[in-house]
Amino acid sequence: MTNIRKIAKLAGVSVSTVSRVLNDHPYVKEEKRRQVLAAVNELNYIKNANAVHLSKGKTNCIGVVLPFLNLPYFGEILQGIAGEALKHGYHLQIFQTDYEKEAELDAFHRLQMKEVDGLIVTSRSNSIDTLGTIMDGLNVVFCENLYEVEKKVYINHYEAIRAGMDHLYSKGHSRIGLCLHRTFGTNSEERMRGFYDSAEVAGHEVREEWIFNECLHLQDGRDVFHQWEALKDKPSALIVTSDQVSAGIVSAARREGIDIPGELAILSFDNHPLADALDITSFEVPIRKMGEEAFKLFIEDVPSSPVILETSLYTRGTV
Repeated sequence: MTNIRKIAKLAGVSVSTVSRVLNDHPYVKEEKRRQVLAAVNELNYIKNANAVHLSKGKTNCIGVVLPFLNLPYFGEILQGIAGEALKHGYHLQIFQTDYEKEAELDAFHRLQMKEVDGLIVTSRSNSIDTLGTIMDGLNVVFCENLYEVEKKVYINHYEAIRAGMDHLYSKGHSRIGLCLHRTFGTNSEERMRGFYDSAEVAGHEVREEWIFNECLHLQDGRDVFHQWEALKDKPSALIVTSDQVSAGIVSAARREGIDIPGELAILSFDNHPLADALDITSFEVPIRKMGEEAFKLFIEDVPSSPVILETSLYTRGTV
């Protein structure tokens, strides 16, 4: 790579003048600036980005930690982050983890090495105790309700599940099952807590076989339906983690001639356009806004209050 001393020699100026021009310093005479830029062009000079980052103490790059890219939930969060990042002149570096702990830790080590200015963690696999040992003093925003961290934005999953249960009770359902993305992680734990608390208050039974785990994709919904179909004692309604999974359940049920909602009611989450297309009752979850708010927390120097986002129920034909 061309040395700035060569640029200075060709332009007939000092090395410090070249440095000021390359770093957009305002106090450079216009004639000298033109000389330097002409020399840069002639020598085909490319600025060393790493050196610039070191000199300025920032990269204008933010890391986003997410488990998957092919799920609409994480795509919407990413869209929200990207929109705000663009407004503030930031670039994104994506760390896809597939929920592998080492891949997640690598993102934090990259932050320690100042390859990015901060991280937004959309979903994690490591315990907060593990992450806490390496994130002290670093700019990290979590998309979940963690009591141990200052910067966080999250959906009120507990109240959303309670509201969903109440809606199903009002329609005459007392035997209700739950489909989850996973059984661990703060967001899933909050949904489970709301589910069990609601059932206990209402005095309704909950059975272990009515809890379906690892529900991510359309095919997972089809699998859930076949598991439901094989149960001797079936729940009459399911609260489902996402519209993609719900779509799988509804399509499989209709193919088998099961009446929705007569024999099986479905209450879903996300209110993706797919829910409207298939007439699925669904909670609208402000996922993109969560990404927007996460970035806003990242650029704040002083830790602010956590951002709590609420859901809204859109009633359609599956309940």
